[in-house]
Amino acid sequence: MSAERATHWDTVYRTKQSDEVSWFQTDPAVSVRLLTETAPRPASVIDVGAGASVLVDSLLDAGIADVTVLDISEEALAAVRARTVASPKPPSFVVADVTTWTPERTWDAWHDRAVFHFLTDPDDRATYVATAHRAIAPGGVAVIATFAPDGPEQCSGLPTVRYDADALAAGFGAGFALERTERELHRTPSGGEQWFTWVVLRRR
Repeated sequence: MSAERATHWDTVYRTKQSDEVSWFQTDPAVSVRLLTETAPRPASVIDVGAGASVLVDSLLDAGIADVTVLDISEEALAAVRARTVASPKPPSFVVADVTTWTPERTWDAWHDRAVFHFLTDPDDRATYVATAHRAIAPGGVAVIATFAPDGPEQCSGLPTVRYDADALAAGFGAGFALERTERELHRTPSGGEQWFTWVVLRRR
């Protein structure tokens, strides 16, 4: 399954420019705000399913020097490497499927915009949550965004699971406490509209 997923996402990033995919944002404002307003402010962040997002650039600009980007697609991360290679403190890179990955350290904050909603298998979701719990330092946060109940049922040819804030928090179980929720209307590069649910979860 991991090989199939990697092939799918490598093909997406090989055949489309990073600003052509539906999830592209010129300014990841909600992500940056929720991460930097977290108390205490995180000194380290891992962006899970980073793709070719410019979030890492924004976090480095905001003064968060310890940033790790994880994605299943080497093609996607190659674009981030090329863009950040001259940074005074370039990010760390992990090419992995988050459902089979074993973290070797912890971070203050875990960010995921639009990975969790692709996990339609309950076992994959359970593994993801267990991995997040191991990877986030005690007292750290998970900042998670998925399609909202009125968001798309599919993305990039794949089915999604849609969540409201309570359902999303419940999916992370007793190991996390819900601290904050938001809804965001994302406008795609082609002009479409996608509603997202955001939660900030505190790792117990």
